[in-house]
Amino acid sequence: MRVEGTRTRFSQRHPFVFGVLMIILAVVLLMGTMAFFRSMGWTPESLAMSGKDKIGVVHVEGMIFDSTEVVRWIKELKDDTSVKGVLLRVNSPGGAIAPSQEMYQAVKELNMVKPVVASYGSVAASGGYYCSVPSQLIFANPGSITASIGVMAEFVTVTEFMEKVGIKPEVLTTGKYKAAGTPIRDLTDDQRAQMLDLMQDLHEQFVDHVAAARHMDRDKVAAVADGRAVSGRQALQLGLIDELGSMSQAVVRLKELSGIQGEAVLLEGPVKEYSLIQEILGAVHIDISSGMPSGVSFSYK
Repeated sequence: MRVEGTRTRFSQRHPFVFGVLMIILAVVLLMGTMAFFRSMGWTPESLAMSGKDKIGVVHVEGMIFDSTEVVRWIKELKDDTSVKGVLLRVNSPGGAIAPSQEMYQAVKELNMVKPVVASYGSVAASGGYYCSVPSQLIFANPGSITASIGVMAEFVTVTEFMEKVGIKPEVLTTGKYKAAGTPIRDLTDDQRAQMLDLMQDLHEQFVDHVAAARHMDRDKVAAVADGRAVSGRQALQLGLIDELGSMSQAVVRLKELSGIQGEAVLLEGPVKEYSLIQEILGAVHIDISSGMPSGVSFSYK
């Protein structure tokens, strides 16, 4: 009679391989569970924040090239019913005109739904100031640089250099204003007058919006809208901001306006980091491109 040997389990015969397989299985299950929770919007952060009042924080950082991400984040905070108020943290010297106006409109609409308090860092000038003026309250440090209400146009001409090296450019247009600002031709008197008229209209829009948002007499705003930058303390005296204080003091005031007692969760975004080459390119960014050559830049900065 033949006696069968006792069969051993795979885990007993190959303990190391079995252990590795079990670890892999555990990792797969963990990743699958985490993916499921993320798809349902359940994260450790969201679970920890559940039931707590929230304050949104919108960062406006660096040169203003585009408003897409900031406006999108503002809309998210506007639609989130758990967010009771929003802090607009500005640290920007300004930039392109249209994006500054788009952020202005987004902040204005947000402030109609929930309180918005602006807080200035090192600088909130020109376009950086523009986008924040619809806030319910504006805080600045005494040494923050702000205002600089005005429009600047930048372009370079190389006509003299080209003449010296024997280059004679030709520019054909369908109208006398079409090539205004091209680097290979000097401005004519008519072109200069037309560009100044365009800049003046953009300037008037800036003044109009500041006066409306700040509930100030337009003539009072126009009197300081000569491009001057001022300190936070000077801005308070001019009525361009509401209070002197740090970001933490602005948060305390925002909590009061939002009816938040105790601790609040801060939801921050969108934070952008610009490389050195992006900052350099920002100096020649085309802010109004319709009919304008690549050398022309109009901006609030």
